[in-house]
Amino acid sequence: MGGNERVGGAERVATSERVGIDELLERVRAGYDRVGPQEAAAAATDGALLVDIRYAALRDRDGLIPGALVVERNELEWRLDPQGSHRAAEAVSHDLPVVVICNEGYASSLAVASLRQLGLHRTTDLIGGFQAWRAAGLPVTPGAADG
Repeated sequence: MGGNERVGGAERVATSERVGIDELLERVRAGYDRVGPQEAAAAATDGALLVDIRYAALRDRDGLIPGALVVERNELEWRLDPQGSHRAAEAVSHDLPVVVICNEGYASSLAVASLRQLGLHRTTDLIGGFQAWRAAGLPVTPGAADG
């Protein structure tokens, strides 16, 4: 186990193997090309699935990207796995291009790593998240708080 030990059925990572979140994000992001707002919009036009993983309060406050599939982060893998019994209708193939969108572009990077482990090899995320999309002047529909 490379210096790791098992404690209560779980593996404890040796101190020398621990990384902080900034290093983890850097490692994860090194494995794929992220996209900016204009690239994400163009990808959606070309058939990519935009997936909004922001929690409801942020969607209500800031609005939604038209056409984006809303999937809570804690359900993401189950909803996008093309082989899963709880998959979304849009999750048709491991070859589907997917752009994951969180609020500012951090949680989405970790989500991409997880989806790529499921074989969704064309998954990426939006640099700057929803906030970058909105700042770029791309379409947003009002959230429930605006209604």
